[in-house]
Amino acid sequence: MAEKTYCEYCNRNFPNQDALAMHNTAKHPITNPISKKNHTKTIFIVLIITTLLIGGFLFFENKLISGNSTQQQGNVLNQNKEIQKITLSMKGNYYPNTIKVKSGIPVEITLDNSIKGCYRNFNIPELGISKYSSGPLDTITFTPNQKGTFGFRCSMGMGTGTIIIE
Repeated sequence: MAEKTYCEYCNRNFPNQDALAMHNTAKHPITNPISKKNHTKTIFIVLIITTLLIGGFLFFENKLISGNSTQQQGNVLNQNKEIQKITLSMKGNYYPNTIKVKSGIPVEITLDNSIKGCYRNFNIPELGISKYSSGPLDTITFTPNQKGTFGFRCSMGMGTGTIIIE
C-alpha cells in the first residue's frame, strides 16, 4: 500500500511523507495533529495565565482601594471642618471595626455595597442612632456631642464595632 503523499487541504502532491509533513507544519499547522495538540495546549496555558493575572489584578486593586479608603486603622477618612466621612465595608464584620471621630463635627457614615442583610441596619444605641441604609447613597449622619468609646452594631448584634469620639 502506498503512503499518502498529497495534501488534503490544497490537493498538492509531494515526493514523500517527510515532505508532506514539512508542508503541513509550515502551511497548515492547525491541521497537523501534533501542531493542533500543541496549539490547544498553548491556548489553554495562555487562558490560565490571563485569568490568573486578571484575578490577581482585581484582588490587589480591591486591597489597595479598601486599604487606602479605610486607612486600615479605622481613622477618619476625610475630615475637614464641616463633615467627617467614613465608609464601612464588610470583611467578615464591619470594616474598619474601629473608627475615630471628633466631637462636635458632623459624621457621615456610608455602608458600601459589600454590606448585606441585617448589617445594613446600623445602630449606636448609647447615642440613640438607629438607621437602615438601603445603599451607599443612603448615609447615616449625626453630630457626636459627647466624648467616649461607644459600640456600634447591626440590628441583630451579629456585626459589631467601636466608635471613638475624641
